[in-house]
Amino acid sequence: MSDLSQDTSLQQAVQWLLKDEALAISALEYLPTEFFPPLFKEAFTGRQTNLVRAMVAAWPFHRLSMGALPTISHMETLKAVLDALDFLVTQKVRPRRWKLQVLDLQKVHQDFWDEQTGGIDVSYTPRVLSQKETTEEQEPECGVKQPLRVLADFDLCGEHLKETDKYLLKWARQRKGSVQLCCRELKIRESHVYTVIGILNILDRDHLQELELNSWWPQGSQAWFAHCLVQLGNLCKLPLLGTQQTALSGNCALPDMKKCVTEPVPQFPNLDCLQHLYMNGIYFLKDNLETLLRCLKTPLETLSITHSQLSQADLNHLPLSLNLHQLTHLNLSSVVLSCLSTGPLRLLLERVAATLKTLELEGCRMKVSQLSAILPVLSQCTQLTKINFLDNDISMAVLRDLFHHTANLSELLLEMYPAPLESYDDTGHVLRDRFAQHCSELMDILRAIRQPKSVYFAAGACFVYYH
Repeated sequence: MSDLSQDTSLQQAVQWLLKDEALAISALEYLPTEFFPPLFKEAFTGRQTNLVRAMVAAWPFHRLSMGALPTISHMETLKAVLDALDFLVTQKVRPRRWKLQVLDLQKVHQDFWDEQTGGIDVSYTPRVLSQKETTEEQEPECGVKQPLRVLADFDLCGEHLKETDKYLLKWARQRKGSVQLCCRELKIRESHVYTVIGILNILDRDHLQELELNSWWPQGSQAWFAHCLVQLGNLCKLPLLGTQQTALSGNCALPDMKKCVTEPVPQFPNLDCLQHLYMNGIYFLKDNLETLLRCLKTPLETLSITHSQLSQADLNHLPLSLNLHQLTHLNLSSVVLSCLSTGPLRLLLERVAATLKTLELEGCRMKVSQLSAILPVLSQCTQLTKINFLDNDISMAVLRDLFHHTANLSELLLEMYPAPLESYDDTGHVLRDRFAQHCSELMDILRAIRQPKSVYFAAGACFVYYH
């Protein structure tokens, strides 16, 4: 029988079982395993909660991924799944066919079930698990009941969580010990510190790898948060988004700025596994960057400081921090450097030349002399795939010089440059015809030096793109 015929026959059998829920439930013990993914997907989508409950209790695979299913936010269906887990974790002897160890509620692509046969073959082996733990998860000892692992990501704005998330957290809190609630990505926006701590107390903190903070709490709250943060020993990505980003989101109220300006600098605990640090619109960074970077214990792969103010002392410290010497991504967009010496930036680029892949300096408002000072080091950054110099003062001569310094950068996929200064009139308005002419000339120069992939020139809303 062809694969198409087999698929058609399977779908017909699934539809026949769905018409008689009692028959489908009684047949679960005898159904071939290939029936389970399509039957579960249809029962879940159709909100046949009795069948869903029975199928979870008889699930014959190691993992059940539900995050891509369209009705995952439906409370009654989620309750049916958790009811089945309640039954299983309280049984002294597990059902014969049941092998479920991981319930995955994380959002994935909508085609995930079709592409991965219900997600049953995708292994969950977090980098934080030891080899012994991973082996035990895959091959549990006979008669030993492993804690059931539930994976979920949470997005908290204010004190508001989705009703399904609230129910899941309450359920997991009441079953600590027999169930591990694991969250790899936790987003927090304008939330009370005690709400956050309450959530962290429910989660298995060893599995939290990304914690996104969109604001800072009132004075005195940082100590409470630092106490929790020090227990997140496997945190590898930490986006810190300040009030500017929050204002753009439009979803949450802005904090009291009078309190913000008097708030002391947070003292973070040691971050032993952090690899990616993002700081956007953080008002307290100026003159305090060294203090924050001192918390790092391992080399960063990503350092992103955007829409923030830095002092010359902050900039001077960047090349001195040993934990920044293996950067693959450096982003200082909208950090105004026009009144600062860019010598430390040049020195940092020299030290990360062997590893750096993306360099973003958009909106730094650097002058011609400042840019000229850092151009020679670009020729050493042979791994660069993206460079972004938009919204800086660059003349035709500096752009020509820049192109020559990037002659051996064969990995470059995307280059973003501002309109040269010669494209503007005396009042600061871009002259479109002159801008287009300069772009054409620059591309001729660039193509004579190397073969560019994608090049983008821009002046406000006026831009020219070459591919």
